[in-house]
Amino acid sequence: MQSLLEMSRKIDAFTTWTGKRLAWLILVAVVVSALNAAVRKIFAVSSNSWLELQWVLFSMVFLLCSPWTLLDNEHIRIDIINNMLPKRLRDSIDIMGHVLFLMPLSIVMIITGVPFFLRSIEINEQSGNAGGLPQWPAKSLIMVGFAFLLVQGISELIKRIAVMRGIIPDPHESQVHALEAEIEHLVEAIEKH
Repeated sequence: MQSLLEMSRKIDAFTTWTGKRLAWLILVAVVVSALNAAVRKIFAVSSNSWLELQWVLFSMVFLLCSPWTLLDNEHIRIDIINNMLPKRLRDSIDIMGHVLFLMPLSIVMIITGVPFFLRSIEINEQSGNAGGLPQWPAKSLIMVGFAFLLVQGISELIKRIAVMRGIIPDPHESQVHALEAEIEHLVEAIEKH
């Protein structure tokens, strides 16, 4: 189990490293969007490639940062119900969710994404819009993003099993979610007044 945990730590380090860097693409997308809007309004000139670049940048963040979201335990779940359940049951639900849903979906998306990407690159698929971008780079994001998500899912599965066996402490046990932190901040502000 220790070698699996070491592998999990390396996966987590890679996920954190890539997530922190790729998240900056949101800022790039905002700048591209603002510049595109300004040029369109000021000079009455528009570019499909700049519009499509915004979509590609957002897609990169969404698909390639999803493993970082999973690592930080910020993925979507019904926290109100989940927090009322016993810890062991929550851990079991996480394991079953990873094994029955996350990992099979990731595998299906990788398997179907590869030919989708290869066909696009083979025909040098271009945008249907005049002056748009090539499509194959964006289509590669599907297989790459789900491959990253699958690898992070394996890491989360290893850690959850280790937590249930008592080998490691739960890395999310003391975690305060952003919404909970905001609520605590608001309560403190109200109490001060």
